[in-house]
Amino acid sequence: MTDAGPVDDYREGEAPYKRVDRHWAELLQELRVVQAGVQILAGLLYTVPFQASFASLGGTQRAVYLAAVSLATLAAALLIAPVAIHRAMYRRMRRPALIRTSAIMAKLGLGALALSLVTVIVLVFSVVLDTTVGIVAGLIALLVFTALWLAMPKWLARDAAVSPELAELDD
Repeated sequence: MTDAGPVDDYREGEAPYKRVDRHWAELLQELRVVQAGVQILAGLLYTVPFQASFASLGGTQRAVYLAAVSLATLAAALLIAPVAIHRAMYRRMRRPALIRTSAIMAKLGLGALALSLVTVIVLVFSVVLDTTVGIVAGLIALLVFTALWLAMPKWLARDAAVSPELAELDD
């Protein structure tokens, strides 16, 4: 099995503008799924310093918390940006560029989200148990995200050819 590169998902009879519209709709749906979660995460993290027990956090735990908040905020910014850019570019006939840019932002946003969740795991485990357990839990979480979000898609895409019976299922 060789890596033939990305598969062109051109559909017979599909007009180029329809393909671009489909790609944009698919990307927006993916962003809808993740935006709510990242906004809830960021919102909850923003409330933590206002809890009475926040004062008991050590310096390292506060640094981990600030990293988690910063990464969650960055993830929210990256995952919401495509909508703002679309509004600014509306009716300028630049949708292919918008899709390319938005896809990059979505990938970077997912990376920031994963790192934010990892830092949250480190913080929670270090508060509940201790710093060493927190670091181990964070490394395990990082391994899980790497396996599910990077390795698995790469493994699933190892065959560039799609079997005919599955091709009709892939919208």
